[in-house]
Order: sequence, then structure tokens, then C-alpha cells
Amino acid sequence: MRTEPAAGGHDLRHHGDAEVRDDGSALVDLAVNVRADTPPGWLREHIAGSLSGLAAYPDGRAARAAVAARHGLPVERVLLTAGAAEAFVLLARALKVRRPVVVHPQFTEPEAALRDAGHTVDRVLLRAADGFRLDPAAVPEEADLVVIGNPTNPTSVLHPAGAVARLARPGRTLVVDEAFMDAVPGEREALAGRTDVPGLVVLRSLTKTWGLAGLRIGYVLAAPETVAELERAQPLWPVSTPALAAAEACVGARGLAEAADAARRVAVDRAHLVAGLRGFAGRGLRVVEPAEGPFVLVRLPGAAAVRRRLRALGYAVRRGDTFPGLDEEWLRVAVRGRGTADGFLGALGEALGTV
Repeated sequence: MRTEPAAGGHDLRHHGDAEVRDDGSALVDLAVNVRADTPPGWLREHIAGSLSGLAAYPDGRAARAAVAARHGLPVERVLLTAGAAEAFVLLARALKVRRPVVVHPQFTEPEAALRDAGHTVDRVLLRAADGFRLDPAAVPEEADLVVIGNPTNPTSVLHPAGAVARLARPGRTLVVDEAFMDAVPGEREALAGRTDVPGLVVLRSLTKTWGLAGLRIGYVLAAPETVAELERAQPLWPVSTPALAAAEACVGARGLAEAADAARRVAVDRAHLVAGLRGFAGRGLRVVEPAEGPFVLVRLPGAAAVRRRLRALGYAVRRGDTFPGLDEEWLRVAVRGRGTADGFLGALGEALGTV
């Protein structure tokens, strides 16, 4: 684990959707971490039912109360946002911080937002040799804003909640991106709902599990004074009426039950994918394990050429070299059903044989 100042060399604005735009639109999508076959029909119908109210300005009170109840919190600790990405921008612009630190490899938007807001960002780089595991002592004591993902995109590492909580300090804001936590059975290691960790800000997204990336809905859980500060930086009516309807439904009893079932299916499908990937160990492929998210990270000599060959065979995977701490030997693969995984593994075998 090492600390370094943020610098160029990584395209922090590159995301998995770039792999399936334009000429990639016909590919089997293993590059984007949105759950396949979503949103479900009942959720689409619920969102469609909200369209009759589009003449009125959005009223987020019911959705905010539903999110608060889902996490056992007062509404003053909840802020609804246009996806988790908006929350990163709000944090970067609204909070007065002197030394922000981002723990990498992880989702790159937090650092990009901080840099766009004029901050100088330091990086703590977790090492492959350590399994990309967090050592809280590696984060500089003087950091007054720390950002970490859990489970982390792209490594699929689930850090112990206790280790993440040890990053908290008086006078420090600890931002934990839990966008994929609802894909973890039982949401073990979650900090959402905790009020005993000083300076804790938890971000959640409803776009991944529910296939709502085009609708933009997420939320922040934090101390009331932090929520108020972020809310002042938001534009008026930042979350649309359909997105509010979706939020209320996704955190309701039916939504939570379906998300829990989906998390268990993801775990089974991920185990099948990982077992198949291990079969290529003789070709130098290594999987970061244990993987706990709806995606896996692999290291493979010649990965850039393999990725191009996979595209020719009909499969899009996420390049890893845009993540600080990774290089061109890394690829991220989304977890899909057994049939899709088997097709991909067959294509991977062909790609490895021809590159």
C-alpha cells in the first residue's frame, strides 16, 4: 500500500458504458455493472404510473421518508440525489476540505469530482499482492476527507466494516460508496444506518441492482448538518418524479425482498464464473478473490489484445487501465447468468488461443 499525489495517466471519466456505445451496442454486455433483465415489469409499471403527475413539481418527502425507514434513520439524515455520481459532485463542491484522499483502485468519479472542484487529491493505492485489502493505517492522519468503496469497484473486494470504520477521525469526513452493497447477501459489512461513526457519509445507488441508470436515483446518509450542507449545493428539484417513485418502490418490502433474492443469485452466478475463469490459470489468468460484488477483476498478460479479440467474438468487458493502481493487464467482467457466462468463457478460450 502506498500514498501518492493524484496525477495524470488515467482517464478518470472512462466508464464501462463506453464499451457498449456505438459499434459496441450489439455486444453481450459484460462491461457495465447494471444487473441484467432489469428493471422488472412491476417496477416499470410503478414508474409509468407516476407519469400522470409530471405537471407538478417533484415532491421528495415520501421517498425520503421511505429511505429513512429502510435504514432506521430520521429523515434529516437522508438526501436524495440524481444517482450517486451527483453526490460525489456535491461533496466535492460543498465541503470545505484541505487534504482529500481517495483509496484506489476504486470508482474514479469521486476523484474526478474533487479535481474538477479545484482540490489537490492524494491517493492511497492498495496492492494486488495484498489482495487489494485495506490497511487503515496507510491513510494519512492529516487527511480530512477519505473516500473508499465497499464492496469496491473494480476489485470486488468487500472490506470489513470494522476496518472501514477505523478510518473515521474527529474532524474527518469518511465517505463510503456502498453502491453495490445491496448485491451482497445480507449486506454484511454495511455501514449504512450507523450513527456512531464520526463524520460518516454513506452513498447508495439504486441504478445497479434495479437497472435504473437512465433514470438517475441514489441517496446520501449522513449527519443532519452534512445533509443540510449538501442540500444547499443542490439545484432545485434535483430528482424527478419518476425517480422518486422508483426510490420509494425499491426500498419498500417488495423491493427489498427481490433485491435480497437477486443478491443470492448473483453469488451463485459469480461462483460459476470464477470457477470457469480459474480454468485459464495455465494461461496466466488470475482472479482477485474472494470476489463479493456483481463483477470480478482478473489479471491477464496481453489483456488489451484479449479484450479486442473478445469484442470481435461478440463480448464487451471493461478495461482496467483507467483505474489508478491498475494497468493494461487488468479486465473487469460483470456477473451474468450461467448461460451468458458459459458463452463468454468459450469466447475467452478462443481469444486466448488466437491472440
